[in-house]
Amino acid sequence: MPTTCGVFVTSQLPGRHTPLRPTWLCRIDAHPWPCGPAKLALLSEYANNRAELLDLLTTMKDEAEQHLTSLDSGRHTDLTRRFLAWPPPPAASSPR
Repeated sequence: MPTTCGVFVTSQLPGRHTPLRPTWLCRIDAHPWPCGPAKLALLSEYANNRAELLDLLTTMKDEAEQHLTSLDSGRHTDLTRRFLAWPPPPAASSPR
């Protein structure tokens, strides 16, 4: 996954709805990122690689938690639900 000094390169994200750091709001609609259009773009881009999508989201969640915690006087911000609860579960394998 492309990084610069440990920070994910936003230009590698699909679509125009990318996070504005350090607030982690969408650059286009100002909703908390990942916003609805960003989620759709990510699902489309990683449709055949759920593990890579979750890896990307985990990396970005960790970065967002650091940024938002520092903006909130050191109070820890848990973003697990925001970043990792929305991708659908893997498709069940069909019985043989």
